[in-house]
Amino acid sequence: MREIGLYIHIPFCKQKCFYCDFCSFSNREKEISEYMDALREEMKSWEEKLKGCKIKSIFIGGGTPSIIPIKEMDKILETIHSNFHINKKLEFSIESNPGTINKDNLNYYLKNNINRLSMGLQAWQNDHLKSLGRIHNKEEFLKNFLLAREIGFENINIDLMFGLPNQTLNQWEETLYNVIQLNPEHISSYSLKIEENTEFYRLYEKGILKLPSEELDRRMYHFAMDYLLDYGYKHYEISNFAKEEKECIHNKIYWNNEEYIGFGLGAHSYFNKNRFSNTMIMEKYINNIHKKLSPCEGKESISRKDEIAETMFLGLRMMRGINIKEFKERFGCTPFKIYSEEILKFKKLGLLSTDDQYIRLTRRGIDLSNQVFVSFLPD
Repeated sequence: MREIGLYIHIPFCKQKCFYCDFCSFSNREKEISEYMDALREEMKSWEEKLKGCKIKSIFIGGGTPSIIPIKEMDKILETIHSNFHINKKLEFSIESNPGTINKDNLNYYLKNNINRLSMGLQAWQNDHLKSLGRIHNKEEFLKNFLLAREIGFENINIDLMFGLPNQTLNQWEETLYNVIQLNPEHISSYSLKIEENTEFYRLYEKGILKLPSEELDRRMYHFAMDYLLDYGYKHYEISNFAKEEKECIHNKIYWNNEEYIGFGLGAHSYFNKNRFSNTMIMEKYINNIHKKLSPCEGKESISRKDEIAETMFLGLRMMRGINIKEFKERFGCTPFKIYSEEILKFKKLGLLSTDDQYIRLTRRGIDLSNQVFVSFLPD
């Protein structure tokens, strides 16, 4: 049976972080119940279309899904199990922020087979957490992490960020050291990006946001690569590190250019050679669902050329790189037949390496990955 992933978007937060440009809102808790009802209806509308599919991963993201009351989450889980075929070995992740986790919701998640917890820590130092607009401090994170372990979570991811305003290399080393002591199964490590329509962007435009130099940013990244490897974390994707057999199945669906359906406000999907996304306007999303109309706002048919290009630049995010045999089975030819000029060019520049099985980024290629990716985009 055809296997796909499901993404479920929860756009509500207690407070919008200063760097966040995701589709999320704070101080709109009164809309949760109506939104969750619309979300259930959207999911039900896909029952027939997904009859021939088995769900191998579910990811509830946001926003902050852990602020959703149990009675509302219960309706969503019931809808999932009533309408879709679920793989017995399902990876079921939920994002959470310290300060919104408690014994009741953690027990509820685990009892209902939500078996992977993704916790947003970002930094170890409380002054950095405050400057990022986080709602928690280090002590609350520790309390929540240990509570999750006590309740029985055996697969926990911790999200971290580097390249923060006024952050030093020593502070980044301190963050990694303390996180490793907790022995999480997975660590995601992202370089801060200043996105438009964020508080950080406004501060940056005013010239009052002091960011580390590009050189220091790269030193932080390289330190994480080496340090995490020394402590048993496999660097399997540009920004992700995992213990043995704990790589994130859901995110690998994206990087392997496989199919997934996104439910909820602003959610994206890739299904039947089409990419499409829902509206990001709450009122429009809810009204369309009530009127039995699609909340989809944009749809793009993916040609074979597009699919090949996407498979190349998404696959190169994985440290293993592009599997030449799998690529040939999917497209009937090897990457060398289509991209011989580009591959040769980046090999000479020291950004790509190849062997009989894989085409992958070199360490230097990882630092200049956007330069490589753009060359595989269709004209």
